[in-house]
Amino acid sequence: MPRLTARLGAAAALAAALALVTAAPAPADPPTPAGTDLVGMGAPATDALFNALATDYNASLAAAGDTASPRLYSWDARGTGTITPKAGASSVLRPTNTRQALTTLNSNTGATVDFVRLSRGPRVTDPTSVDFVPLVKDAVTWAAPAGGNAPTSLTSFELRSIYACDITNWRQIDSRWPDATIKPVVPGQFYSDSSQRRSSFTSDEMTALASSAVSNGDPGAFYAGPCVTSGVADDQGEDALLHDPNAIVPYSVGRWVGQVTGGHRKPGDDPGELVLKNLDGIAPTSEGMISPNFLASPYGRVLYLGVRDGDWTSSDAHGQALRRVFGRQGWFCTSGEAKADIRSHGFLPLPVFVCGSSTHA
Repeated sequence: MPRLTARLGAAAALAAALALVTAAPAPADPPTPAGTDLVGMGAPATDALFNALATDYNASLAAAGDTASPRLYSWDARGTGTITPKAGASSVLRPTNTRQALTTLNSNTGATVDFVRLSRGPRVTDPTSVDFVPLVKDAVTWAAPAGGNAPTSLTSFELRSIYACDITNWRQIDSRWPDATIKPVVPGQFYSDSSQRRSSFTSDEMTALASSAVSNGDPGAFYAGPCVTSGVADDQGEDALLHDPNAIVPYSVGRWVGQVTGGHRKPGDDPGELVLKNLDGIAPTSEGMISPNFLASPYGRVLYLGVRDGDWTSSDAHGQALRRVFGRQGWFCTSGEAKADIRSHGFLPLPVFVCGSSTHA
């Protein structure tokens, strides 16, 4: 089996390389940043990545003897309900998803929050005052406990049917599979209209999976029926609901790779026994990274930064500071440290002609 051995060797080498660039875990919440610092919050998929980026960016300023430039900080999506993002800021409810992040950004000024982490691109319903800056490539799939009853792969149709409660037992898909009741789980909360068979979700990962699993890209057309359980946090496997051998749940492929291959685990941010599963016959990972084939499927996605257009395009010190970090010629797009952080946390960098660009609804 020389080819298999070579692939396993390559995956092990990649894991070792990623371990070398893994810094000590950054704190979940920063110390109180100064009023002029660049502070963000938002969707959970890039929590750990942004903690690492902030640590490395601030270290690069210190190494250059720069004591004047604004520092970079990021608040996790999980933690206390109310936060005061920086010195002199208004207290805000901690955003836990893209929708809440956009609301927080649009309802405050740079005195409270400078940017937000977003798990999707712009929609026509988004505020036109917000610019979407593409950050990294990711994908979303479904996960289940290792050694459980879930198969290796489901089709999009089977996944939709399971969440709609039209398929409730593995043997409805294949008579050779275990005679066991499937336990579909939705992170966060969901709201369903049974007469229209439409649902909306607070979870970014569930919304992404739903929009990709239907042909028209409308997440509302993905129906969550009465057999579905909700309430767990995104991208973790520590909740007892996810220990059931028949549980399935959506999961960010990049976040899982960062946790498992990159070693970026901590309490509340650990996949536990959850493993990623194939969709439509396509494996989500290859040699310890997001699979290029899966990335090219409907389940691939881009994660974004949200900034106010007035701040992003401003020639003042605040606008310059934002672009110095996230603009086309900024640290995030040009630094080898940033690219190492991106890969170590399971995501993939964007092409140079895309990184630092911006668009809005």
